[in-house]
Amino acid sequence: MFTQQGAMPPGAFPQQGLPREESYIENILRLNKGKPGTFYFSFEHAVEQGKNTKVVRGVVEAAGRDHVILRELKTNHRFLFPMIYFDYAEFDEELNYFNQGR
Repeated sequence: MFTQQGAMPPGAFPQQGLPREESYIENILRLNKGKPGTFYFSFEHAVEQGKNTKVVRGVVEAAGRDHVILRELKTNHRFLFPMIYFDYAEFDEELNYFNQGR
């Protein structure tokens, strides 16, 4: 994709909006920044036996192509998780999502 300034880096969004395929998880998480939810992660290799999962009750502060930054509600502790470990999320309220009329 090209702009007047030249080639855009891979994964960059054109100024007009999001690319045609919008339903990537990181985009959905970005649309719902600040909404409380429970986020589930699992890891192939555990630090301690039987401890290969992490559950965070918090809000999305930021999300990128390969990561998510969460703020835990009780402690304000922040986590940076690679998206490869993300399993799913449950939100307390209705989610923002992309227009389905194409």
